[in-house]
Amino acid sequence: MEYALWLSNIPGIGNAAIRRLTQEGQTAKEIYGMSERRLRSISGITEENIRQIEKSRREWNLQKEWTKLAQRGIGFVSAEQKEYPSRFRMIADPPYSIYYKGRLPDEKQRAIAIVGARCRSAYGSEAGFALAKALAAQNVSVISGLARGIDADGHRGALAAGGKTYAVLGCGVDVCYPQENRRLYEQILEEGGILSEYPPETKPQSYLFPQRNRLISAL
Repeated sequence: MEYALWLSNIPGIGNAAIRRLTQEGQTAKEIYGMSERRLRSISGITEENIRQIEKSRREWNLQKEWTKLAQRGIGFVSAEQKEYPSRFRMIADPPYSIYYKGRLPDEKQRAIAIVGARCRSAYGSEAGFALAKALAAQNVSVISGLARGIDADGHRGALAAGGKTYAVLGCGVDVCYPQENRRLYEQILEEGGILSEYPPETKPQSYLFPQRNRLISAL
């Protein structure tokens, strides 16, 4: 897993480039040991990609970075592992890896995504809460994005029923956004989990949220 963590953190190497690197079944460990000549033979891999891979191999301390992640209580799973959420494999742009705190969703449990407006009406808030609570009471996991508004109502409804709820973030799993949901963030960790495809300490950016939405819909 240390090699998969390395591959997930190379600047400029996103999901598409990783798919090119692994398209013939190569593992992250095998990619770590590839020669420049072999890397150049892979269609779609640019000279800049190779430069970044070479630089990262020189500077990235495999064991140190893996230990740092564990010490922060952050889990990591890549597409090379059986623990990787199988539902992500079926979407158009599956993330190569996922960071998480708490637990990953139980794939044997039914799940539903509840998302909506940040500025909702009082009725909308009550309806979102009640719907999530009723579903969680029937052993359905509630998936949302921890945003203010309907997202938070959904999480709270599931928690009120003693059910499982999971938040997919558009930032690092160690970054609570918005900060007003800090208590909710902590409660979700007790009864479910926080997930992100972005490395720890990634700050929330507007362009990241549409990307995370595909993961909410998949779970």
